Amino acid sequence: MLSMEGPVLLTGATGFVGTALIARYLERTDRRVLALVRADDDEQASVRLRAAVGRVLPDPEVYGDRLVAIAGDVTLPRLGLDRERHDALAAEVSEIVHAAASISFELDLESSRAINVEGTRRMLDLAASAARRGGLRRFSYVSTAYVAGTHRGRFHEADLDVGQEFRNAYEQSKFEAERLVRQHREVLPVQVFRPSIVVGEAATGWTPAFNVIYWPLRAFARGTYTALPARRRSPVDVVSICFVADAIFELTRHRWGAGETYHLAAGDGAATVGEMLDMGAAYFERRRPRAIPPWLYRRAVHPVLLRRSTAARRQLLERSTVYFPYFAMRATYDTSRTAERLAESGIAPAPLGAYFDRLLDYAVAVRWGKAETARFTREHPAAAHAGRRLHQDAA
Repeated sequence: MLSMEGPVLLTGATGFVGTALIARYLERTDRRVLALVRADDDEQASVRLRAAVGRVLPDPEVYGDRLVAIAGDVTLPRLGLDRERHDALAAEVSEIVHAAASISFELDLESSRAINVEGTRRMLDLAASAARRGGLRRFSYVSTAYVAGTHRGRFHEADLDVGQEFRNAYEQSKFEAERLVRQHREVLPVQVFRPSIVVGEAATGWTPAFNVIYWPLRAFARGTYTALPARRRSPVDVVSICFVADAIFELTRHRWGAGETYHLAAGDGAATVGEMLDMGAAYFERRRPRAIPPWLYRRAVHPVLLRRSTAARRQLLERSTVYFPYFAMRATYDTSRTAERLAESGIAPAPLGAYFDRLLDYAVAVRWGKAETARFTREHPAAAHAGRRLHQDAA
């Protein structure tokens, strides 16, 4: 077990990435883990936190007082804490991992900024207060590879503002938040992580979140798509939660990482849209949908599909549209620095094809998140081999 200095504070602790990180800090170190959780008081925060962590660890209670919930909110002044407690927290923490964010593609820009930009600003204020006390070793910010927006071609880890536009408020607000973090590089030991599309565990398929590629795949399972606005050659950069959490855990513990940005992405190993459509068609035993240029799909195909669809099918089509731009990407993510830094540890993203079926086995077994997911954890991977013949009924 690693002995690392001082407590680590996490935001987004009840989310997908947050709980995976907490599990690693508890299992692999002897550190105290402080978690900022939205709740009315610490007791309620503790209940929420332990329920979330209980999805990834068999018994959070065995870690005793090493797991501490703090009722707070990144959207409130001083994180919703009184001044005395805010100061005490700044004096206590030695490391901050800021993973709290709105990941909705459908929020308006003002709402996204309130969480993603202003929430980050408040966490930077806490980090600055901790640094003034001499105890801050690292401020790690979990961004997204999609700050690249509409950029075409290679997007490097040192890149940020390259004149790109954005597909939605999520991308723009995360870009603005990362720009804010970068402005503090001279005064704080900041580190930025940019995951691409994060899916379930490679070994079991387990996930509590069914977003991005899961929505179109679910619609595909129901026969909703005969055509998609896509380019078969476009990359679909997908990584498992295990790679993302392992990489963040490994890269935050080294002193040389201050000031660096890492693409936690498949990069040159990313699957293409065509490959993913082929894998989906094979899994669900359906004819793969035609890939149609996005402009033609929007103008001629989508309106016809909506008119000819049932109410349920129209709902799936409409919910899927926010994800369609990600099937015609023209950006690839350079992962050179990440690969170099992780080479000695052996941590690397697995090819999507190596675990794609396990992702769908799990999704089908829990009815795309409609069934109880808590019981299908890393300790209970039965859902990962639930039998793909279930898919017709479960879809």
